[in-house]
Amino acid sequence: MFRLLVPVAFVVAVVACVIGLDTKKPRADFVFINSGDVFTLDPQRMSWLSDMQIAYCLYEGLVRWNTEDFSIEPAGAEDFTVSEDGLTYTFFLREDARWSNGARVTAQDFRYAWMRLLTPDTSSDYSNFFYSIRGAREFWDWRTEQLKNSVVHSLSFIEDAFNSMVGIQVLKDTVLQITLDRPVPYFLDQVALAVCSPVYRPAVEGWVVDNDKQAVLIENGWFHFDENSIIKKNWTSVDETTGRIQQQYFWARPEYIVCNGPFVLESWRYKRDMWMERNPFYHSPEITSIDSIHGITVADSNTAVLAFEGGEADWLSSVNVDYQSDMLQQKNSGARTNIHAFPTFGTDFFSFNCRPVLQNGKKNPFTNPAVRRALVLATDREAIVKHATRLNEPTVTSFVPPFSIVGYGEVEGLGFDPVRAANELLLAGWEDRNGDGVIEDSDGNPFPSIDLLYTTNTPRYKWVSLELRDQWKKHLGVHVELRGTDNKFFSADLRSGNFMIARGRWYGDYGDPTTFLDVFRSDNGNNDRGYVNERIDEELDKAELERNPEKRMAMLRSIEEELFTEEVPMLVICQLLQLYMYDPERIFGLTEHPRLVQHLWRVIVSGN
Repeated sequence: MFRLLVPVAFVVAVVACVIGLDTKKPRADFVFINSGDVFTLDPQRMSWLSDMQIAYCLYEGLVRWNTEDFSIEPAGAEDFTVSEDGLTYTFFLREDARWSNGARVTAQDFRYAWMRLLTPDTSSDYSNFFYSIRGAREFWDWRTEQLKNSVVHSLSFIEDAFNSMVGIQVLKDTVLQITLDRPVPYFLDQVALAVCSPVYRPAVEGWVVDNDKQAVLIENGWFHFDENSIIKKNWTSVDETTGRIQQQYFWARPEYIVCNGPFVLESWRYKRDMWMERNPFYHSPEITSIDSIHGITVADSNTAVLAFEGGEADWLSSVNVDYQSDMLQQKNSGARTNIHAFPTFGTDFFSFNCRPVLQNGKKNPFTNPAVRRALVLATDREAIVKHATRLNEPTVTSFVPPFSIVGYGEVEGLGFDPVRAANELLLAGWEDRNGDGVIEDSDGNPFPSIDLLYTTNTPRYKWVSLELRDQWKKHLGVHVELRGTDNKFFSADLRSGNFMIARGRWYGDYGDPTTFLDVFRSDNGNNDRGYVNERIDEELDKAELERNPEKRMAMLRSIEEELFTEEVPMLVICQLLQLYMYDPERIFGLTEHPRLVQHLWRVIVSGN
């Protein structure tokens, strides 16, 4: 059984160094620890859970989830209606909603934010989520073609095109209407995502006006403001050579950011901590019982646990230490109550780079599905969850967590079959032709050493990667080189295709199979694998148009079966578990729902 065998004085010293608390500032009402820092506070560019967790504090969208049952409840919109044909959504905004500078929150703020979301220049991972909005895909394609040909237009020209092409209309300052091309049963679920949060245009673009006109700007609204009165725009411009909108992100720093959520950003020290205070202009102050939130970044997993155990934090958002299984055994025996584990709406996997050519210019063996099938079939998932993760998570052979969506069920993919694995490699043209233990192609070229990319912020992926290396060497005779890196460099390598196999995890964003399956679309922003299959794209398009719910689910199951029995763009391992640390007798309001969305303003700290 695990015990912390570390001198108390050493623990205190480590925690003090990592957290670096200002001695003049009292402890926040609620303190939590993250293993990594936030990547961006620009909601339209968010894709990481840690970023969105902060966004739900700083911004308020049209609607939000009730984090206990994930039903939809009003937020920035106090009411909404849906037309009988399911195509038109009309949102009625709160009259008393204000930005943190006192300006009114209006329908124009939402339309501007959604224009950013649906403009290729922003490079949002979630743009394709909203191609169901009338004209959104056409606008995206139009703008993409412009960028391809370096057509230079002004910001106002691009905005006019968006307003004329896309079905997002401002009926009044407090009434926003969205028209879809087709009914989307989970559309409100998508609208609740952080990426749909409004942003305050003058802050985003860095408007500079004189002091007299600043008050007029706030009082009358930026959309009534004479742009000729703007001295300059600090953060946004159009590149005169490429025509691309150039956005600088200084606006999302404490000294410039303007928020409409329950909290505002007071300070942010990169890779150290973030401090949020109540937003004095928020319309419903009674929504939260806490006045301040302090998020601390502690990259080292062991130090994070020490910090929590030392009383420096109220919640550890992810427990990634080697001895986490020992901690769970302690809980099961009644010796520990502050660790909590539950299954999530997420899947652990390793991506295959499916591009024909690797970044180094060499031919990529994983462009052949038979090679990908071989490695999947040579993977003993049960051994991984028993010996590498040691958490005995439910193993899976397909992407959508089994029975997690009503009416969908479970899809069976490829299991562990080392004999068939060797045959698949042979089918792809790779075999040991001279008995020297090296597999080669027909020209005698050895199978290239596999570059396996993983993140070093947690020990989990190192141990899983080592297990995969040994299994594939044993069953297929291939050589694997492990390459560990931190999150920042990992993300860059992933997006640029600088890997052969890379670790990954995916959490569903809304309650439908497409929240998983759409990542296999050729043009999806989260298609890090570079997987392109026009027929899969077409089948997903057909499922989109199917109105019969049972037929639609059957079509999606058929697509997933093909993806995980024939194409296998990724090797899925297990359903993810989430491990939290908090005192259940003191901290309330944290949800253990599989969707993993936390509204930190819902937290109640006993004694506050």
